[in-house]
Parts: sequence; C-alpha cells; structure tokens
Amino acid sequence: MANSPQARKRARQAESHRARNISHRSKVRTYVKRVVSAIDSGDAEAANAALGEAIPVIDKMASKGIMHRNKANRHKSRLAAKVNALAQ
Repeated sequence: MANSPQARKRARQAESHRARNISHRSKVRTYVKRVVSAIDSGDAEAANAALGEAIPVIDKMASKGIMHRNKANRHKSRLAAKVNALAQ
C-alpha cells in the first residue's frame, strides 16, 4: 500500500496508464486479426488493404512503448510475407 502522497499519486497514474496500455494492445491485436482473417479468406486485395491499415497502428504502438520495436517489426514482416505469398 502506498503511504506517501507521491506514492499514492504514482499508484493512481500507474492504474490509468495500465488501462490505456491495455486498450492500445487490444487495438493492435484487432488490426492484426483483420489481416489474418483476410488472408484466411483468400482475398488478396482485402488482405493488402488491411495490412496497409495495420502497419501504422503497429508502428505507433512501438513508438509509444506499448510494444517493443523488434516485436512490431516481426509482426509487420510476418504479415507482409503472408500477404505477398497470397498475392502470388
């Protein structure tokens, strides 16, 4: 339990940051799932469009520190490879 005023404030801030981070992580997962579902359906055009929407979201979360930049790059690389394989 936080006893000093500073510690209480940090606890409040940590809780609000945690809630915001959960929301951002969920958003990334949603965009990734959209790409994966378009790939599974076999629609190359929809998959390419979904990838175009997902990449900026992934990059933004990496820049905010929600996701490590290497993890973000890994997601983008794997999704792009699947979309390119589908297009051929």
